[in-house]
Amino acid sequence: MNLYAFGRSLFSGIFAVGYRIKVIGKDNVPKDSGVLICANHISNLDPPLVGSTANNRNVHFMAKSELFDMPVLKYVLPRVHAFPVRRGMSDKQALRNGLQLLRDGEVVGLFPEGSRNKTGVVGEGLAGAGFFALKTDAKVVPCAIIGPFKVFNEIKIVYGEAIDLTEFKERKASAREATLKIMEEIQKLYDANKS
Repeated sequence: MNLYAFGRSLFSGIFAVGYRIKVIGKDNVPKDSGVLICANHISNLDPPLVGSTANNRNVHFMAKSELFDMPVLKYVLPRVHAFPVRRGMSDKQALRNGLQLLRDGEVVGLFPEGSRNKTGVVGEGLAGAGFFALKTDAKVVPCAIIGPFKVFNEIKIVYGEAIDLTEFKERKASAREATLKIMEEIQKLYDANKS
């Protein structure tokens, strides 16, 4: 068993015992094409939650570059398909890595807000999500995580239908416009499932 599969099994067990996880719409994550999963970000547990519920797809996450300098994490993160991104600047290598993964038919998971937001209101997204969406043919799947993460609390993770960005591509919309559309779709999922 590779480390990613082990981690998925481990966190699936943790979530099953410690929380009441409700997964909605996981079949909206295609099994055979490049997929960009864009989710709101409420907890440090969001990446393993997405990674263990995304229709048995291996999800590649961007992680802040300083984590790759930590003794254990620098070994673990690459083996669970994470790749580094330097926050606060345009990291061309991280963008290239993400584009290549999507063009190779892999799944990339993003939290467009960039940092955790526990308010329940989906925040403003960074342009990177729109960049990946417009520059590839990957399916863009919005995802709403509805918490809070408290022991024995119900956590919902909702995968929506892929967002049609054809019109944005045809008129050469900006990455920021595309990101705004993605965030709107995440908010709709959140609002429709929060009760």
